[in-house]
Amino acid sequence: MSEQTLTFVVGTGRSGSSALSRILRAHPDVLSLNELLASVGADPGRDPLPARPLSGVDFWYLLTEPNEVFDRMIRSGAPLPEFLYPRRPGRWSAERTGIPALCLMVLPHLTDDPDALLDRLEPQVTEWPTRPAADHYRALFRLLGAEHGSRAAVERSGYSLGWVARLHAAFPDARFVHLHRDGPDCALSMSSHPGYRMIIQLREIARYSGVATLSALTDAHVARLPPHLAGLLRNRFDPALVLERTLPVTDFGALWAQLVAEGVEALDRVPDGLRTALAYEDLLDRPREELARLAEHIGVAPDPAWLAEGAAALDGSRRGAALRLLPEQRAALVEACAPGTAALRAGAH
Repeated sequence: MSEQTLTFVVGTGRSGSSALSRILRAHPDVLSLNELLASVGADPGRDPLPARPLSGVDFWYLLTEPNEVFDRMIRSGAPLPEFLYPRRPGRWSAERTGIPALCLMVLPHLTDDPDALLDRLEPQVTEWPTRPAADHYRALFRLLGAEHGSRAAVERSGYSLGWVARLHAAFPDARFVHLHRDGPDCALSMSSHPGYRMIIQLREIARYSGVATLSALTDAHVARLPPHLAGLLRNRFDPALVLERTLPVTDFGALWAQLVAEGVEALDRVPDGLRTALAYEDLLDRPREELARLAEHIGVAPDPAWLAEGAAALDGSRRGAALRLLPEQRAALVEACAPGTAALRAGAH
């Protein structure tokens, strides 16, 4: 088998990216790595790409230590719809054991028995030699791909644009696909999603406390937070704090704009031949053509049966959702999104 190619599909999330992971999984030559970066990297206390070399045991710990933010959301009754493991639970639980990060969204995307796959991986990964984290990831992708002969590994996480620079440095030959969506539509979708509602409030906690990262929060910081923010840091919180608190939709527009502007700037530093863009709206309008272009970019054939299956799997019913806002609400949201919209146009990403 030829050397496995590696591609990262990056974006803000809420851009049809979960559907794209499912479409990629159906391709016979693709290993679809669903939300790996999000599973490992969303925990404030864990760096998914540490600078120091890792032993196999260290790398296994990085992959499997439960994500405390995600487990806390599950325990509190505010899970993300992307969490796959709790829908067909095995021996792990957020309440009793914590769910291994790799089991939450990555392995259940590949198999109906993620516990068994985890058990098969552990004795192999933990015996690996000490080496850079990127080398461990490549070995993991080859190991997973060998199960069904995949020639291309594609990692896709929502909220991943901020990782472009570090990913390109760690994997200089990796390819990138920037999946993006109309800003107001995307921001409106974020505003009803528990994960993005949590992100907005965690960012508010960081600003209120004056810390650069949430991992720097101390008990003294938490003691000074208002109750609606401090409550989110409890082992079990009131889900209404995430699901029901009024949050201006323009906050999500500003978040989208910041992510896109910074992401486009980082993508500009990736060589032309290694990056491309995929607009959600184009994917809906020309699914076979855009999926064929995507297949070529990641290094696999545009299998006709796969193109037909992928086109049938797309749902455009939520396109143009922001048009249904009141005129003044939409105008404010368009303004909040404007820096990101301009960055997309200028960078053609």
